[in-house]
Amino acid sequence: MASGKIILKSERDVAMLRRAARLVEQVLADAASRIAPGVTTISLDTAAESIIRDAGARPSFKGYQFDPDEIPFPGSLCISVNDVVVHGIPREDVVLQEGDVVSVDCGVELDGYFGDFAYTFPVGEISEENRALLEATKQSLYEGIDKARAGNRVGDIGHAVQEYTESRGYGVVTALVGHGIGQQMHEPPSVPNVGRRGWGKKLKSGMTVCIEPMINRGTPEVTVDPDGWTIRTADGLPSAHYEHMVHVTKGGAELISSYDAIEAALAAARGESAPKAPPAASASPTATTA
Repeated sequence: MASGKIILKSERDVAMLRRAARLVEQVLADAASRIAPGVTTISLDTAAESIIRDAGARPSFKGYQFDPDEIPFPGSLCISVNDVVVHGIPREDVVLQEGDVVSVDCGVELDGYFGDFAYTFPVGEISEENRALLEATKQSLYEGIDKARAGNRVGDIGHAVQEYTESRGYGVVTALVGHGIGQQMHEPPSVPNVGRRGWGKKLKSGMTVCIEPMINRGTPEVTVDPDGWTIRTADGLPSAHYEHMVHVTKGGAELISSYDAIEAALAAARGESAPKAPPAASASPTATTA
């Protein structure tokens, strides 16, 4: 993650971030309409890159390196299936199966501002255990968002996520964290999914952050594949990942990103109406950013 001073955003900055977030929403809604048994993860990635470039933006994950010695990330999306927590590389030989859970994380740069958020999708009918994992992870995101208000601290966000998920028996990944966002994809501060109330960086009006719980059905421990990117649960059980972009204000958190189009696409595939988001603030190894 970029180090240095936390950059407070102007109204114009937030508006530009919202434009980038709308493009990410469009990409994830398209993925929602395509995800089904038999679909390859590379086909989702190819479709996403076309949408991003047709909008005059660039896929900010493609070619990304946390450190200059790393192999650049080869995809436009991180597509993480079942026991892959994050940073799953899109591949021709990864074919979605009935009962899988798949998180799709998308990053774009549009006119110098970044959008970055994620959603975890069921593939066909999934087990009750996995459905409960997805629901708890998503709700934990909104629990964290509720604490993202000026005067609170980063630890208040992490504590809310941790308390909600651990009380239900899930493992909270501590090796990966959320982050600030703006004219860089990863800005300070780090936003862990664990913490103590009143601990960490103080939240100020104008901060923009990505809150992203990564929650495992079993152990919180993770491993890294030889490709240097793919992060898996150490016990092979599934993981879920949801992420929102949030603007911190005195009155509470303001969502920059939206799941509306994504959930409308999912509902349309089921012949249902889109669900309402849970109530949230004014609206949801060494630690690295996810």
